[in-house]
Amino acid sequence: MDRDRPDVPGTPDTAPASPWATIPPAAGAAVMATGIVSIGLHLLGQDVLSTVFLVPASALWGLLAVVFVTRLFGDRGRWEREADTPAALTAVAATCVLGTRYALAGSLGFAEVLLGIAVVVWPVLFVAVVRHWRPKMPGAVFITCVATQALAVLGATLSASAHVAWLGYAAVGFFWFGLVVYAAAFVRFDLRQVLTGAGDHWVAGGALAISALAAARLVLAGRAGDLWNNQDTEVLRFMAGLLLTLDLSWYVVLCVAEVVRPRPHYDVRRWSTVFPMGMTAVATLMVATAVETSWLETPGRVLVWIAVAVWLATATGAVRSLAALRSTGRR
Repeated sequence: MDRDRPDVPGTPDTAPASPWATIPPAAGAAVMATGIVSIGLHLLGQDVLSTVFLVPASALWGLLAVVFVTRLFGDRGRWEREADTPAALTAVAATCVLGTRYALAGSLGFAEVLLGIAVVVWPVLFVAVVRHWRPKMPGAVFITCVATQALAVLGATLSASAHVAWLGYAAVGFFWFGLVVYAAAFVRFDLRQVLTGAGDHWVAGGALAISALAAARLVLAGRAGDLWNNQDTEVLRFMAGLLLTLDLSWYVVLCVAEVVRPRPHYDVRRWSTVFPMGMTAVATLMVATAVETSWLETPGRVLVWIAVAVWLATATGAVRSLAALRSTGRR
C-alpha cells in the first residue's frame, strides 16, 4: 500500500488476483451515501423510492461485510494495513447508517444487531486509525468523527424508538466525544484539499452534519424518554443549531470550490461527497424538528433532491468505471 496516499486506502501495490481484491475500504462510503439518501427520502414520505435505495445499500453492506471477514481471517496482513487507514472506519459508519434506516422502518431488532456489530468494531479500528494520524491529511481523517457520531445517532434513534434510556445516555457520551475527535482531526486536515481533494474533502463538512443530526436525535430521544432536564435539552438544541450552521457554511465553501476547481472524473472517494450532501439534508430536516424551526424544512427538502441527483451522477460514474475496467481486462 502507498502510505503517501492515505486518502486511497486499500489501493493494491500490484494487479489484483480477483475482483474481490480490488474492493478498497473506501467503498464503505457508497453504503453510507446510499443509506443516507434512503433516510432523506423516507423523511420526505417517499417510502417507495427510499426502499429502492435501501435495497442496494443493504446488499453492498453484506458484500463488504464478507470482504471484511474474509480478509480478517484469510489475508491478515492486508487487513491490518487497511485497518490503519481512516477509510477503514467507513465500516462502522456504514453499519450505523444502515441500522438507523432500519430503525426508522420499525425493524428495531435488526437495528440493534447492527449497533452491536458497530460497537464491537469501532474501538478496534478507531485506535488503529488514530495511531497513524499525521499532519496534512486528506478529508478522510474526519471519518473518525463520522463513525463516532454515527454510533450516537443510531443509539439515540433506538433509545427513542425502543424506549431504552441507557442507549440515550451512551449516545450522548459518543456525541460529545465525537466533537473532541472532530477538533483533533481538523488540526491534521490539509486545507488545500478543499481545492485539490478527490471527493473525501467533503467529509470536513459531513462530520459536522452528522454531529448536528446526533444532537437533534438526542433532543428527540430526551422528549420520548424524559432523559434530560431543561438545561441539558437547551444545550443540545443549541449545539444542533450551531453545528448545522457550521455544516451549511462548509457546504457553501465546498460547492464554490467545486466550481472554481472542477473535478469531474469519477473516483471512489466521490461517494464521500455524496454522503455529506445527503447527511446535510437529513440533518437540516431533523434539526428543524428538534429546535422547532419549520422554515428549515424547505431547504432540507431541496437538499435531499440535490443529494439524489449527485448520487445518480456518482453511480453513473461508478458503472462506467467498472465497464472500463472490464474492457481493459479483456484485452
